[in-house]
Amino acid sequence: MLALATRLGLANTTFRRNYPDICAELAAIARTPSGMTAADAYRKVQANNARLRRDNRDLAEQLELAIAAIQRLSIDNGLLRAALHDARAVTPLPRRPR
Repeated sequence: MLALATRLGLANTTFRRNYPDICAELAAIARTPSGMTAADAYRKVQANNARLRRDNRDLAEQLELAIAAIQRLSIDNGLLRAALHDARAVTPLPRRPR
């Protein structure tokens, strides 16, 4: 990690403090058994990539559902406010510009 920090022009402690996730990843790689072949590492990367793509797709679907729910709630809110206004028969006052 010291070599990477030096190459980036950062002190080792600054690098560790600002990028703890990268440091953890590099430490995990260093602890990986040396018996792992390049093909094993490639398969692991492929499996990890496939999992991340699935997670990303699932999150995108959930986001779309949340957006649709918020849009529906906004429409319902507008309709309920209009119904409340009509039920009270209140004359709205014009808003003053700010």
